[in-house]
Amino acid sequence: MRLPAALVVAWALAGPGQAQFSLIPMDETQSDHLKAYGIAYWALQEPRAWVVEWLLNYRHGSFLIYDTEETRRKCLLAGVTVEPLSAEGRDRILRDIDGGNMELVTLEKAPTVAVYVPPNFDPWDDAVTLALEYAEIPYEKIWDPDVLSNRIQDFDWIHLHHEDFSGQYGKFYGQFRNAPWYLEKERLFKAAAREAGFPSVAAHKRAVALSLANYVSQGGFLFAMCSACDTLDIALAAENVDIIRQEIDGTPLTPNHQDKLRFENCMVFQNFTLFPDPYVYEFSNIDCGPSHVFPASYQNPRFTLVNFSPKQDPVPCMLTQCHVNEVHEFRGQTSAFRKELLKPEVQVMGEFKGEGAVKYLHRNLGEGTITFLAGHDPEDYEHIVGEGNTELSLHKNSPGYRLIL
Repeated sequence: MRLPAALVVAWALAGPGQAQFSLIPMDETQSDHLKAYGIAYWALQEPRAWVVEWLLNYRHGSFLIYDTEETRRKCLLAGVTVEPLSAEGRDRILRDIDGGNMELVTLEKAPTVAVYVPPNFDPWDDAVTLALEYAEIPYEKIWDPDVLSNRIQDFDWIHLHHEDFSGQYGKFYGQFRNAPWYLEKERLFKAAAREAGFPSVAAHKRAVALSLANYVSQGGFLFAMCSACDTLDIALAAENVDIIRQEIDGTPLTPNHQDKLRFENCMVFQNFTLFPDPYVYEFSNIDCGPSHVFPASYQNPRFTLVNFSPKQDPVPCMLTQCHVNEVHEFRGQTSAFRKELLKPEVQVMGEFKGEGAVKYLHRNLGEGTITFLAGHDPEDYEHIVGEGNTELSLHKNSPGYRLIL
């Protein structure tokens, strides 16, 4: 660890067995798993700029930071369980890690985080912003102008939630086309496309999707949930193809549009079939969860996390650190991904075993990575339009929300 000078002096004066480290356990003893991530982030931030040791697979991904009065006070106020640990205790843990299916990962920098958030109000919650705000992890809001400029290169992580990059306004036309919030979204998106110099919302959103794919290839980390996952690849595949019915965009579909999709442009999915009917609340057969017209292709009420080797697959292992192996299902416009439509480079991180349905996935692309988590709200089984936000103080140990962080 890189030791601040004041800590070096203090620890040199500490007697044998005295606490020098704070262990933040991430097993069932942790009183608030979500805020524990915030404590780790706080330790990395200036003016502390401490090194944080992430103990993969040790007590379900515990953190090790410096033991100071400030650390103990911060954890107390946040309601986060922390255990004092001596240098000898740390050495014992490191020996256990060396000899087992565990690994120590050193974190040295607080990542800069952005969340893609349209400026209009949508009548549903956003699990990503709820998680970050509850954990007290700072982030900036970005939208299309930021994505289409070089500004997104300022961020290490970009998070997307319930977005639609296909230009179909979320496919809410059938039920909500006369709702004030839908009409305002339509007005705002059309104005944004005109201002950016694009002939349509679909062309504008496709340019945004291309910029996000480029961000990943240049080293960015992209995390997406719900409909942001499949519509990114749908937009990328629709190169010079109109995939939107006239009721929505005022122009007809390209003849034989399905045959003209460019799956080689996609990051995660391939060979999918589009559902252009504006009265069908579904984008394509990528989603194998239930919809108004299609039953779910899986029945298991829980999905299983894959157990990765931290020494061989450290990044997927980081992304699957959790205090449970099976996580309760939660649905959304995109509830799960059809396994047969994944590109071979994709790693499955959570699935409904034996049912051909994937909940959580990851892929390296260029210098960066993509992570997709299907579903809308991990603590709301079936979140509906107009429903209130989830109160995370009632779900401090949520396994599903932990995957977001």
